Amino acid sequence: MQRNHFLKSVGTLGLFASAAAVSSFRTQNDEKLNPTIVQEFVGASHRDMDKVKEMLEEYPSLLNAAHDWKYGDFETGLGAASHVGYKELVQYFIDKGAQANIFTACLFGQTELVKGMLSVFPNALHAKGPHGFTLLHHAEKGGEEAAEVKEYLVSLGASEMKIPLY
Repeated sequence: MQRNHFLKSVGTLGLFASAAAVSSFRTQNDEKLNPTIVQEFVGASHRDMDKVKEMLEEYPSLLNAAHDWKYGDFETGLGAASHVGYKELVQYFIDKGAQANIFTACLFGQTELVKGMLSVFPNALHAKGPHGFTLLHHAEKGGEEAAEVKEYLVSLGASEMKIPLY
C-alpha cells in the first residue's frame, strides 16, 4: 500500500482530536491526575476489568493516561491489557475511545492495517511497546485470530523475543 493511499484511507478521523475531545481529558478544576491513581489503573488493566470500569467511572481521563514504570517505559491501560492478551478489556478500552495503535492491530489480527502501517513506517516492525514487548508478541497473544499477522511479521524478520528497554 502506498503512503498516500494509506493516509487517504485513514483520513483525518482519529488522527486529530476535536476541541470537545481535548476538553474531555481534563479533570475537574483542571487538576493533574494523581500518579498513584494512574499506576493503580494501569496495574489493574493487566487483570481486573471490574476495577478498571470502576476507576474510569470516577476518573474518565484515565482512559489514555500513561504510567512511567521508569526509564521511559510508559504504559496505558490499553497497552497493559494488550500485551497480556486481555482482548475483552482491550475492546472495552477501544469502545470507550482509547488510542488504538499498531500493537492493538496486531493483537486483533488486523493484517491489512498492519501491512499498511508498516509500508509507511517500516521501522515500526521493531517498535517496543510497554515493557519492551514487540509487535510479534502482541500477535502471538492474539492467538488464532492473529495468526496471519504473526506469519507476516515473521516473514519481515520480526523478533520473537522481548526487547529489553533498559
